[in-house]
This record gives sequence, C-alpha cells and structure tokens, in this order.
Amino acid sequence: MAQSRQRKAANISRQKALAKEREGSVGDPVQSEPTPFIQELRKTQATLQDTDLNYFVTPDGLNEALEYSKNLTSPIRNPDRDTADPQLEKEAAEKHLQEHRNAQEAIRRIVSVANGNTKDHMRLHIQKCIETFGRHKTDSELPPKPSGVSHDSATVHLEKTPRVGPDTGSPEVQVAILTAKIMNLSRHLQTTKKDRHNKRNLRLLVHKRQKLLRYLRRKERGGPRWQNLMEKLGLSEAAWKGEISM
Repeated sequence: MAQSRQRKAANISRQKALAKEREGSVGDPVQSEPTPFIQELRKTQATLQDTDLNYFVTPDGLNEALEYSKNLTSPIRNPDRDTADPQLEKEAAEKHLQEHRNAQEAIRRIVSVANGNTKDHMRLHIQKCIETFGRHKTDSELPPKPSGVSHDSATVHLEKTPRVGPDTGSPEVQVAILTAKIMNLSRHLQTTKKDRHNKRNLRLLVHKRQKLLRYLRRKERGGPRWQNLMEKLGLSEAAWKGEISM
C-alpha cells in the first residue's frame, strides 16, 4: 500500500510538472510579446511626440489653419501712403506677429496628445490599429488566403464591390483594438489589485478576443492575414486555443 501511494503521488507530481511546462510553451493568454507594433502601443505620455495630435487633427491641417488665421488677422496697410505712418505699421506688425506666436503655442498645447488623458491616448492607438491592420491597406500587401476544395455544387460568389474608405470593422482590426484595450487594463490592474470591476472587464475582453481569433483563423484557414496579425500583435496560441481561466 505504501509503495502504491508513493507511485500515485509521484505520478500526480509529474503530471503537474508536465502541465506547467505545457502552459509555459503555449504562452500567456493576456500579455503580448514585445513586437515593434506592441512597443508603439506601449508608449506612455512622456514618450509621445509632438507630431501626435488629438481630435483627429493632422500636422499639415494644423499648419494650414494657423497660416490662414495669421493672414486673416494681419493688420491692413493704409492704402494712402502719403498719410501712412511707417512706425505705427511696423509696431502693429510686430504686435500681430507676437500675438500669433502666442496663439500658435496655445493651440499646439491644446491639440497635443501628450496633454490628453487615457481616452485620448486610446483614440490614437485605435487609429494606429486601423492604419496597420485595415484591409484598405493589407489587401494590397498580403497574398490571398489558401483556396478551399472546389465542388461542382459549390456556391458561386459575386465579385466583391471595391472598398471605399478605411476598414474599421474587420476581425483583425477589432482584435488589434481589443489587444490595445487589454494592454491598457492589464497595466492599470498592476497597480490596483482590488479593482474587481476592471478585472471582470479584462476577462471579458480576453474572451471576446479569443472568439474573434478563432473565427478569423477558421475563415482565413490560417493564411497570411492570420499569420500577419499574430506576428505583429505578438500573440501566442494561448490567446485563442483551449480554455482561458483568469
């Protein structure tokens, strides 16, 4: 009996060790590997650049608007040059230039994402996800998915309508956006251990991403679009395979 118990205990211990090794090889269902795209999303407020603008403002659009407002508010020269005072005109031009510089600095601070909150940073991350994984871009960069087995009775699909505008709703874009939200919540929960509400939100986001990943893998047959998504997001099999318990 004693030998039987020892063998059973050794077997259970070995099974636990193998299960732990298996979990380590599969990966983490929540965290992503530090790929270049993930590093871009992990930029904090201190590392945001001046070119990152809020409210969907572009650097070129901001410069054009500032130049237009400068021309609108510039002092008008006296058409009668005989009665004009060059000194007053010079002082007015210098005053206008200084006021424009002050307004320019104020506007740049207002629209800078570095001065925004977490919601503003997340909006910027969502834009990056759309620009990186949107099919309006990847359709021309990635080869098509592997073709399935064709039958005589297979459904004949009509030709797709050309895409208009950016892609914001495809599964890969939604997975990337969910990954950005998961990273944000995970970073928040590292400092607030008792936030049960957001722990539940994190669990829901992880399971929602798992569902989308399974759908995309089945739909794309594990093709280039699926591989590109998994590589850029640094996700392992644990993100979609098996049961996720948190």
